[in-house]
Amino acid sequence: MRLFVPRDAAARAVGADRIAMALEAEARRLGRTVEIVRTGSRGLFWLEPMIEVETPAGRIAFGPVMPGDVPALFAADFGARHPLHLGRPEELPFLKRQTRITFARCGITDPLSLADYRAHSGGRGLERAKSLGAAKTIEEVTKSGLRGRGGAGFPTGIKWKTVADTAADRKYVVCNADEGDSGTYADRMIMEGDPFVLIEGMAIAGFAIGATKGYIYIRSEYPDAVRVMERAIVLAEAEGLLGAEAKFDLEVRVGAGAYVCGEETSLLDSLEGKRGQVRAKPPLPAHKGLFGKPTAVNNAISLATVPAILAEGGEAYAALGFGRSRGTMPIQLAGNVKHAGLFEAPFGLSLGELVDEIGGGTHSGRPVRAVQAGGPLGAYFPRALFDTPYDYEAYAARDGLIGHGGLVVFDDTVDMARQARFALEFCALESCGKCTPCRLGSVRGMETMDRIIRGERREANLALVEDLCRTLKFASLCALGGFTPYPVMSAIRHFPEDFNRPRLTAAAAE
Repeated sequence: MRLFVPRDAAARAVGADRIAMALEAEARRLGRTVEIVRTGSRGLFWLEPMIEVETPAGRIAFGPVMPGDVPALFAADFGARHPLHLGRPEELPFLKRQTRITFARCGITDPLSLADYRAHSGGRGLERAKSLGAAKTIEEVTKSGLRGRGGAGFPTGIKWKTVADTAADRKYVVCNADEGDSGTYADRMIMEGDPFVLIEGMAIAGFAIGATKGYIYIRSEYPDAVRVMERAIVLAEAEGLLGAEAKFDLEVRVGAGAYVCGEETSLLDSLEGKRGQVRAKPPLPAHKGLFGKPTAVNNAISLATVPAILAEGGEAYAALGFGRSRGTMPIQLAGNVKHAGLFEAPFGLSLGELVDEIGGGTHSGRPVRAVQAGGPLGAYFPRALFDTPYDYEAYAARDGLIGHGGLVVFDDTVDMARQARFALEFCALESCGKCTPCRLGSVRGMETMDRIIRGERREANLALVEDLCRTLKFASLCALGGFTPYPVMSAIRHFPEDFNRPRLTAAAAE
């Protein structure tokens, strides 16, 4: 009997390791032979730990499983009569509606088995890239319409061509896996659940732009991802996929947790051993990046999508999507939502479909009041904007951001004035301090928001906050300060009643 138990950090946080041990112990007690395969997560977090058993008809899932459920699962012979029986995972509505390209293997394969990776179409992208040649590989990526999945949405093919066309004695590929947005976890899931696809994507990028060295920059809060990626690199080197034979070396670097290092130039400073601070542009990293050399800095999901694009062709990927947003996006549902998890689908689904149908509404059962899209510096969308299609340009037209694909749901108990204050506080705490608008403007904005919450000269102070937001948006050196106005102004615009109601001060509450 083969059993599949996720080793993803989210599943481990709710007891997946204890489940694996309980399964082994119960099998020994019954004298049964079982093989337990530790996989990544399929991303249905409300059902974790979700285990699967291999049957002639395919895998059958059960969840959420607790250690006390294990004896009954064996007694029922993992059959349909057990109350935790879910059926075939692929038939669950949350998975059935997805178009899994980047996350096709997550939750299915053993993340650290190259044989498993190859058995599920891994490696085909790199093989085809080498048969096409560097220039045509870049053409395929350009043709696919792939844009940066880290938030900026810049066309990946154009970035690669810029690096490839820049003369230099050495070039670099840098993977930005500094996933710091609240409510996002796609980078972590791909690194823990399918590390070889990221390695293959970086190898393709290195081949295409003429780089022989790559770095994966992972935040220190992801120890499981660091461990899996480092082990996967060792295994890939042993197989000749990396190292001298492949003419491409790869190394993991761990960041100290600064949010600003998610910005590519701050990340490069950190990689060079400096304090992470934003660099002025130009020069662009594509011309003068890591150690002053041409560098392709791409998000982990962008790079992990490249192998499938090369394997199936750029046109096949471009056939999916909406408007100028081509292909699929791993949308991460979090916050007060019933069905939290990763949902990979082509661009174009409406926000209402994502939150109400796929997410199932709020976990609390109360009405959805707001959704923050694009991380802690993303705009708050009210229900009146739930018809917005999931598309870079459609969100921008409504003063919003796609960002890294996170959607954080709030019910009707949320205080939007305090959420606006949090955005300014977040910017003040995370600012690298290099530019005045971000360093000082966020602090002054936070102080002004405190006065509004206390009921002091609300109209005048709201006008001051709006003025500060304009300065932050147009004068900050990078997106940390430049995006802070999105949550603040969207909260003021869409939820004005929260900025005009009396609140108890701390002293009065006591």
